[in-house]
Amino acid sequence: MRAWQSYRLRLQRRRWRIRAFRKRRELKAAADRTSVISRGDVLVFSTLRNERRRLPHFLKYYREMGVNHFLIVDNGSVDGSSDYLARQPDVSVWRTDKSYKRSRFGVDWLNWLAMKYGHGHWCLTVDPDEYFLFPFCDTRPIQALTDWLDASSIKSFSAMLLDMYPKGRIDAQPFEEGMNPLDIASWFDAGNYTISKNKRFGNLWIQGGARARVFFPDQPAKAPALNKIPLVKWDRRYAYASSTHMLLPRGLNLVYDEWGGEKASGVLLHTKFLDTFHEKAVEELDRKQHYSASVEYRAYADSLSQNPDMWCKWSEKYINWRQLEILGLMSKGNWA
Repeated sequence: MRAWQSYRLRLQRRRWRIRAFRKRRELKAAADRTSVISRGDVLVFSTLRNERRRLPHFLKYYREMGVNHFLIVDNGSVDGSSDYLARQPDVSVWRTDKSYKRSRFGVDWLNWLAMKYGHGHWCLTVDPDEYFLFPFCDTRPIQALTDWLDASSIKSFSAMLLDMYPKGRIDAQPFEEGMNPLDIASWFDAGNYTISKNKRFGNLWIQGGARARVFFPDQPAKAPALNKIPLVKWDRRYAYASSTHMLLPRGLNLVYDEWGGEKASGVLLHTKFLDTFHEKAVEELDRKQHYSASVEYRAYADSLSQNPDMWCKWSEKYINWRQLEILGLMSKGNWA
């Protein structure tokens, strides 16, 4: 039975890689600077639409972390995102107006770019509203983490998605270009999480937190998944299966210890909930380009029309990664 399952997963991975190869034709280079990528460079991959206001701080944050090059797919932005990215010396950007949904929500496009440019590199795949934290990130560059992972023969590194939100109405403070979104959305839920194991892919499945509490109080099983594996020492044989929630080969998903210990892990601070989000939720609901008939965005649009206060008396104000480790949301494992 196990051998048959492994065979089926190998076939599935092959189909996804073939699919990504075919989807390459949907991407048109607006600025291709991949020739400057050097051996050992850490790369960021992302897909976006209309994120111009977020981009200056997003790029600044990851540059300061030590990222060497950004490979970004712009899916039909009309706010100048693509032109802005094309002017950045460390960014390569591809444009497409093709269906986000039919690209498996951007996964096919990023799988192709990782296959072509990511082989042999540590690749960090994040959205423009996600900020990666890892143990000692306040004093060490990301290369310190990847060097340790290489020395430990670890090929993938997990990070829990942690929803950040303001105290008070979401629309109370305008988010302006260049701002750090964490200056507005600085609160999070320290608890209210569930965890289970995906038997087929072997990855952990985490749900809960602020989005489950506010938008899915009566249907918590429909709340978005919070488990991600964003950092991978890429090989052209690999493929993301569903966003960055899980990969193939299956062994890349085993980022946890089942025998009572802890493996090092990080957090992705998710800064979706700013004053811009209600408009974006309505737009995405109208576009119908998201997972499961956009049920997530339907919940957002319904609730955000009231501009709810996501803050509650159990909310915690973000301080640093050590706070998150104490709360059990990330771990330095045996990395000292």
